[in-house]
Amino acid sequence: MTREMTRDLYRRGLAELLGTGLLVTVVVGSGIMAERLSPGNAGLELLENSTATTLGLAVLILALAPVSGAHFNPVVTLVDHLFALFARRAGMGADSGAGTCTSAGTTGRDVLVYIPAQIAGGIGGAVLANLMFALPAATASTHARAGGHLWLGETVATAGLILLIFALSRTGRGANAPAAVGAYIGAAYWFTSSTSFANPAVTIARAFTDTFAGIKPSSVPGFVLAQLVGAGIGALIVAALFPRTTTSNPSALSATAVAARSAS
Repeated sequence: MTREMTRDLYRRGLAELLGTGLLVTVVVGSGIMAERLSPGNAGLELLENSTATTLGLAVLILALAPVSGAHFNPVVTLVDHLFALFARRAGMGADSGAGTCTSAGTTGRDVLVYIPAQIAGGIGGAVLANLMFALPAATASTHARAGGHLWLGETVATAGLILLIFALSRTGRGANAPAAVGAYIGAAYWFTSSTSFANPAVTIARAFTDTFAGIKPSSVPGFVLAQLVGAGIGALIVAALFPRTTTSNPSALSATAVAARSAS
């Protein structure tokens, strides 16, 4: 790997760190504000939180997709990498889809940089949100989120997110990703029992805030496992429905997305 390639990789890693961090700041910060503006009104709090997250997510995708593909989510990065591997083995070139800025799709090196950056950025975003509202920098959440119905909700939410992102990519509609992914996440706050975390990095980060958007540390493994299962299901559906990309440059999705985030 040349020096220029190394600089480019770390530049993309920085974009993933900042994007995931700011996404968590939006989620946690809007949750805290919602609690303070509408105390005791869970429905209104969720509406406020989901609206801010929907809009913030779309803006972050628009800003950072040209740099890193705006994954902001380990399962998006992993699925993109797996699709690129399968495409290369089939001799089809980079038939991935989440829009890294490389001709080979998301490579193994990208994965090793992206995922730690996403997790570290997410935790930093939770700390930033806490500090902005004069709370301790980090406090373990006491909000338990465990049970088969919640894990099922996470599986559905993550599968849907993967399906949406890679369907847009493989049909050359990446420019629609900011609005489409934002809309999906906003809807998934309401139609899933778990309020659609759909993102391991964001899930881990939300364990660091004992606020509206928090999740108890002991609840994190169940959510992450459900997200991985959902990502696998989503990838299988994508492979079945969209076996090959129809865009001329499938690995350069101009506005791909996220993966992310969540409600409370």
